[in-house]
Amino acid sequence: MRYGPIITAMVTPFNDDLSVDYDQAAALAVHLVEHGSDGLVVTGTTGESSTLTVAESAELYKVVMAAVGDRATIIAGSGANSTAEAVFLTQAAEQAGVHASLQVAPYYNKPSQEGFYQHFKTVAANTSLPLFLYNIPGRTAKNVEAATIIRLAEVPNIIGIKEASGDLEQVSRIVRETEDDFLLYSGDDFLTLPIVALGGVGVISVASHLAGPDMKHMIEAYQAGQVAEAREIHFGLMDLFKALFIAPNPAPVKAALGMSGFPVGGVRLPLVTVTDDEAAQIKTALGQLELA
Repeated sequence: MRYGPIITAMVTPFNDDLSVDYDQAAALAVHLVEHGSDGLVVTGTTGESSTLTVAESAELYKVVMAAVGDRATIIAGSGANSTAEAVFLTQAAEQAGVHASLQVAPYYNKPSQEGFYQHFKTVAANTSLPLFLYNIPGRTAKNVEAATIIRLAEVPNIIGIKEASGDLEQVSRIVRETEDDFLLYSGDDFLTLPIVALGGVGVISVASHLAGPDMKHMIEAYQAGQVAEAREIHFGLMDLFKALFIAPNPAPVKAALGMSGFPVGGVRLPLVTVTDDEAAQIKTALGQLELA
């Protein structure tokens, strides 16, 4: 399966009462695939996985698969900080027919590197889905070190990683010391171009909700040797990248989607919607790119 360079970590649309708006989820999936996304992560961090029920997640997988599963790779954010729960969620995702799973590093527990290894290996052993690891120490409190990731890359159905450590030395080592078919994606929009330059294949993105075609063009330009053009696109997107993380994700991108004419509702507590000042900064960034 070809995963492509732009995978959008899709928001979960909510109704006014913060119930899941499944119809809008299907419409958003279609919109994203028609605007640059090669794949979608459903119920990842940006999809507010931590406040969704298992039943809501499972229904979202089915809805998005029905909407675009024949045109895009659908990846379930089915990780958890309990290994047993991660196995359960991943098996539910597999039953829903998704193409792959994204497995976040166990958060809060702060396991040892051997604990990380055994966690991911156990999940992989209990599913036939291809798995992407997700290293985001800013949210999980602990880094999955390069040596551990390289070791996990030898597990047959662990096929890649969303790397959001922000550590380009770690990225370099992972790319250098894994096989060419191990897929490293940037987990940080701002670092997409540097990571592609180091051998990453693309980005699992928040900004691609708004700027998917530009981000794809940036990656394709770099890979075609048009480095100056890729750099200029990156520079042009910098303010958007910053604005979309002006408050805890996904509140800013949900606000931005609404401003661009695609309402997706609010966020569930403990997240809150953006302030008026934050909204103004988001609107300015969108205006610079003629997105709102």
